[in-house]
Amino acid sequence: MVAMADSELVEVGAKSRAALRYRVEGMDCPSCASKIETAVGRVTGAEDIRVNYGAQILAFRLDEAATPRSTIEAQVRKLGYGIAPVEAPWVVAGEPGAAEPEVRSPVRQRWWRGAKAQLAAVLGGLTAAGFAASLAVPSLDHWAYLPAALLGLAFFGRKAIAAARAGSPFSIEMLMSIATVGAIAIGATSEAAVVVFLFTVGELLEGVAAGRARTGIEALGALVPRTALRIEDGAAREVPAASLKVGDLVLVRPGDRVSADGEVVEGESEVDESPVTGESVPVPKVEGAQVFAGSVNASGALQVRVSKPASDNTIARIIRLVEEAQEAKAPTARFIERFSAIYTPIAVAVAALVAVAPPLVVGADWDTWIYRGLALLLVACPCALVLSTPAAIASGLAVGTRRGLLVKGGGALETIGRVRTVAFDKTGTLTEGRPRVTDVLALSGSERTMLGLAATVENGSSHPLGRAILERAIADGIPLRPAKDARAIPGKAVEAVVTGKRVAVGSPSFATEQAPLPADAARTVAEWEGQGKTVVVVSVDGAPTGLIAVRDEPRADAAAGVRALRDLGVRAVMLTGDNPRTGKAIASALGLDVQAGLLPEDKLREIGALKEKAPVAMVGDGINDAPALAAASVGIAMGGGTDVALETADAALLNSRVMDVAALVGLSRATLSNIHQNVAIALGLKAVFLVTTVVGVTGLWPAVLADTGATVLVTLNALRLLGYRFQVTTHG
Repeated sequence: MVAMADSELVEVGAKSRAALRYRVEGMDCPSCASKIETAVGRVTGAEDIRVNYGAQILAFRLDEAATPRSTIEAQVRKLGYGIAPVEAPWVVAGEPGAAEPEVRSPVRQRWWRGAKAQLAAVLGGLTAAGFAASLAVPSLDHWAYLPAALLGLAFFGRKAIAAARAGSPFSIEMLMSIATVGAIAIGATSEAAVVVFLFTVGELLEGVAAGRARTGIEALGALVPRTALRIEDGAAREVPAASLKVGDLVLVRPGDRVSADGEVVEGESEVDESPVTGESVPVPKVEGAQVFAGSVNASGALQVRVSKPASDNTIARIIRLVEEAQEAKAPTARFIERFSAIYTPIAVAVAALVAVAPPLVVGADWDTWIYRGLALLLVACPCALVLSTPAAIASGLAVGTRRGLLVKGGGALETIGRVRTVAFDKTGTLTEGRPRVTDVLALSGSERTMLGLAATVENGSSHPLGRAILERAIADGIPLRPAKDARAIPGKAVEAVVTGKRVAVGSPSFATEQAPLPADAARTVAEWEGQGKTVVVVSVDGAPTGLIAVRDEPRADAAAGVRALRDLGVRAVMLTGDNPRTGKAIASALGLDVQAGLLPEDKLREIGALKEKAPVAMVGDGINDAPALAAASVGIAMGGGTDVALETADAALLNSRVMDVAALVGLSRATLSNIHQNVAIALGLKAVFLVTTVVGVTGLWPAVLADTGATVLVTLNALRLLGYRFQVTTHG
């Protein structure tokens, strides 16, 4: 593998630490990752070790003054794994004098060309030859199977010794080697050959399954096109997509994939964002709209201003997030690993006791009980149990990513399924975060004239209410008039002189200070405010001439999303800093409880009170709600494309859909169910074969099936989760 080191220097005190990342070929299971982590951890100068068997990545910091990186590489190779530095995001190529980077994906070897597949084929052939020879010449039965048994022993024995020297004496390879040596010693060479063959096939299937789970993440990287059409001097020139810089202008033709995250500066079209966010409906894009790298342009040509480099576009960040999530161990996985570290040595001791106690105590046959002890040793292998949780978590994370549900780790994915209350922020979460004019009432003259005066006064305002009024006037085609002497009265109104008259747009209380509102107008104000709307009064020279109501409307799927949570048995509550009247109106329309008028510290107190009763999730925009997101059992950010959302929350919803909160709870529960099934499969098969082995019903090769078979079943069951179908609809 041709590769380039992906490293950086980090100052730690007076020493420099190199942050290194390697791809480890053949690391396909948690036990592999554990052996590598232990081995690297014993090397002087290595620290902050993170192993991700799903992505086959080994990351750590190394004091190269104490230990060269070649020592780490040699240590991993001794364990029987291939290792190479992770390829940089690009390799240099292009025109003379100007290095143009080009994206390259890692080239993976076909599974049938790997060392395990070749070993399985050779062992299968030798075992079949041994069987044929024993049938032809029964006296050669013992010797006919010996080549297969010895070949398997040489392969796995070498790995077992290397793992023991690196700090993992109770590896699966060690248990397998002991069983093989014992079987040969007591003359059971046929079973020794079958055992190593079945174990090799199990290892091969495990690697194939891990590769399939890994394919989904690698496919994300392939979404970004290799080339882009960069506009230079009015002409579009094809360049490598990875060479694009922030500020570059690119052309995206109909049918093309968008080559970079950016903003549309010219053109209109619909863009299919489903490859990135899971959103099934094409999204209209006009000037000023944001587009994601990897999405597909449908109808019109777009000119896009690049806003992020290739290494930091949405897809790159999603891939990094998922890989980091796979590195973070779930609580169940951590418990099982701790349990296995104690369980395996005890199981070896029990197997040894079964082998020697009956002959020593009651004079039983040595060969019989050694055979049963060896079989018990194979039954005791904890591989399937250790794999039960991370395999399901990896599949759950991959399914969520396809839907635009990003979760930062197994711990968060487990917790989401256990929440009993979901607390929502209002603005930008349950609502669109963009106030709109809902009602217009002229008290004198026409509504069009009154709205035009209000928009003229608000022109240039950065206040959300002002922008809403201006957008409504533009949408209605109302021309704006010249204005002068504009000024703002903080918290009350905005004024300007329009056609010689002083026009004010302000709160009802401010308008009342100038002149009393007519009784009908006052009743209308009270009615609109009772519906959760913010009302402004337009006055001309102090006399009220019209009313405008503005409200931040609920998201289209908000009510359905809250209802979906209720169907799952999860209570929904809204925590908002808005006034109680507005909060109550929105909450009533959506069908959830509300706590309004809350300051940030009040939200923290409410989250703490809910958390005392049961796990609670907080859903916010990831910017204003960072304290509450951090305080909750699990924080979920709406609009996960923002940097702050990904940093503060445990999970992020790329599509900003309320419905996706229920989808996330459903996915988590499905993942937890899959974990429980896997644990039951692993322990159930072992319990059955434990009894049958001790009483002599089953022997060595059924015993290896108890472990290898359970491992394969657990892996296949976890992969079944990749076909999970969300029960909630996209738009409610």
